[in-house]
Amino acid sequence: MNYQPVRSENQANKHAGPQEANHNAGTKDNIDAGDSEKEDESAHDYFVLPIWSSYSSTVKRSTEKDTGEAPTKHPNLKTDENPIDKEDQVFLDELKRLKRQEKDANDAAEALRKEFAQETKDLLLQAGAAKTSSTNIVNTASTPVSTDSPYDGLSFSDPTNPDQDDSEIPALEDIYKNPTDGIFTNSSYDDEGAVADFTNLEPVVNVSPIPTSRINSIHPSTLILGDPQLAVQTRSKVTKSSGAHAFVSYIQKQRRNNHKDFQHCLFACFLSQNEPKKISEALEDESWVDAMQEELLQFKIQKVWILVDLPYGKKAIGTKWVYRNKKDERGVVVRNKARLVAQGHRQEEGIDYDEVFAHVARIEAIRIFLAFASYMGFIVYQMDVKSAFLYGKIDEEVYVSQPLGFLDPKYPQKVYKVVKALYGLHQAPRAWYATLSTFLLKNGYRRGTIDKTLFLKKDKHDIILVQVYVDDIIFGSTKKSWCDEFEALMKSRFQMSSMGELTFFLGLQVKQKADGIFISQDKYVAEILKKFDFVNVKTASTPIETQKPLVKDEEASDVDVHLYRSMIGSLMYLTASRPDIMFAVCACSRFQVTPKTSHLSAVKRIFRYLKGKPKLGLWYPRVSSFDLEAYSDSDYAGANLDRKSTTGGCQFLGRRLISWQCKKQTIVATSTTEAEYVAAASCCGQVLWIQNQMLDYGFNFMNTKIYIDNESTICIVKNPVYHSKTKHIAIRHHFIRDAYEKKLIQVLKIHTDDNVADLLTKAFDVSRFQFLVVSIGMINP
Repeated sequence: MNYQPVRSENQANKHAGPQEANHNAGTKDNIDAGDSEKEDESAHDYFVLPIWSSYSSTVKRSTEKDTGEAPTKHPNLKTDENPIDKEDQVFLDELKRLKRQEKDANDAAEALRKEFAQETKDLLLQAGAAKTSSTNIVNTASTPVSTDSPYDGLSFSDPTNPDQDDSEIPALEDIYKNPTDGIFTNSSYDDEGAVADFTNLEPVVNVSPIPTSRINSIHPSTLILGDPQLAVQTRSKVTKSSGAHAFVSYIQKQRRNNHKDFQHCLFACFLSQNEPKKISEALEDESWVDAMQEELLQFKIQKVWILVDLPYGKKAIGTKWVYRNKKDERGVVVRNKARLVAQGHRQEEGIDYDEVFAHVARIEAIRIFLAFASYMGFIVYQMDVKSAFLYGKIDEEVYVSQPLGFLDPKYPQKVYKVVKALYGLHQAPRAWYATLSTFLLKNGYRRGTIDKTLFLKKDKHDIILVQVYVDDIIFGSTKKSWCDEFEALMKSRFQMSSMGELTFFLGLQVKQKADGIFISQDKYVAEILKKFDFVNVKTASTPIETQKPLVKDEEASDVDVHLYRSMIGSLMYLTASRPDIMFAVCACSRFQVTPKTSHLSAVKRIFRYLKGKPKLGLWYPRVSSFDLEAYSDSDYAGANLDRKSTTGGCQFLGRRLISWQCKKQTIVATSTTEAEYVAAASCCGQVLWIQNQMLDYGFNFMNTKIYIDNESTICIVKNPVYHSKTKHIAIRHHFIRDAYEKKLIQVLKIHTDDNVADLLTKAFDVSRFQFLVVSIGMINP
């Protein structure tokens, strides 16, 4: 406030100084008598009260005349008047103190204002007399002023009047607001003969924009958020961390600490939202520096490498940092992951690696796992292994260079000898799978017969299933204690991140409810719609038109092949949970070599259909049977280019769609019977795989029903008699006969209108298309 301390002097007793007053403060019996504003009043006392300011003032305590009560009786004074109430006396003392403090502050402010105005006047007089722009004027606030002053050549209204009252000089802020409002005139000071000497001034005065002290002396420094030496930040200067503090403050004030996403959002506020492309960008962000240090910490904990000199004749493989933002199913960044990978493309087969094959789970296996969980009614959990590949040991002698940004200052020329598998190496996935499978087998788990990524353990009544996809693990059990034991077992050997109930896995959003499980990819749909600018477009009722079959259309103009392939690739990934667009995507994907405008229009229609139904997904109801059944169908000569037929098939566990196929046949069928027969053989192959897969779950599905809408095909399957119409069919398609003889399958007739596999073979109108979509078990929540 720039107030100066004002000391009130004791008029009656001038020997009572501030120290004595301070010594006697707060004591009733030690009050010095002072003068009064009116001489005829009774005696008044002075004492020091503690006030909430950086200064202490000696104030006077008096009694109001209109109260009719006498002041507090001093032990040394003789009076017969009764003392006033203590509470009233404290109130009167405080009121008098405040009035005196206000008067002292006003006096100090008035003195400072006059002094400030006088200094301003002197500086402006010098500026007007100099009439030059080569000198910097420094104001009383110690801030640099532009050399091109707007007040050059201007004067006060009466500069020659020495008796002018300083109080008439306005404040500096008023001068800036109204620079010509009765204060300056266009006359020059040269006419008055005023000359200023600036030879003793510095041409430039550097003043720090950061104040040297911005902390009130009475404010505890422990309560200050951020660096107290930083300048005041405006809204445009607020960084990510300050925004996070604002968010936290808002949450605390609103008392929303009990919200289910409070901790999640609180953590996400302090994560970087951008993915660096270079190491230089990452080193400038504290979030990514922490992520890189966490990755190297895992290297140290797992003892991945050893710093050695590069042997003669060996070469070191380079390393590279890869930065990724890990998001949840809602698209919220939950983790900044910095991964140090080796440049495996520089490895030489036979020298740096040998066997590289590693098992991974099929997407159908994941859906079977979820279908079984919905049927049994248990919860599926998810875990993630931190730096999983670092646990696998390698046998080859591999050297890598030191990571960028983290060179050893003492030995910058040395390299690391890799002891365990490193991300980017060809043999890393195989080494990790061997480590994990060996560990689980030693602890009583059994590996699946067909699916080697499925591990299970069961007794007469309960079962626990563990599905592994590289470093992502999902597990569930009919007995909750088994899940807890498995989680503790994994954490005892590996650095694990327990992610709770399964919500997001391999791009699939999973919602586990009491009456079933819902699988969708609406988050991914929103991403690709935004990526390809389909957010604000008209929607389509079906993904493909029925009247415009796709042809080569060589006369049409070409389109960007990279854009077309990118759109097709995005849609192919979406078919993991959207069988309704399967046929349309497969039809458009046949023109990726030379796409035309008509093909691009067909792809755009798929996006417009997704815009209208982004949340459509598969529903696995809990209340449903668990019988395996399949549907097979084909579209004879559906491909206009080569007149090949299209195979369609889908498999269910009860009412749960777990697998579907849409593929153009490799042969040109000579009849609808042949096309249906080839499609049935393809469906049979998938059914046999599911049967073997379900044996590990404890289900033996014999005589699985395959529904076909062609009588001739059923007859050929049931009667393995050499027929003239079947002699040209490839032998590999006849294995369906063998499966039928072994009673692994049975073929049944179904009406075409009820064959849901028809959705995967051709385009339909709106009513038929919507009926088939609902029939295969897709809903819009």
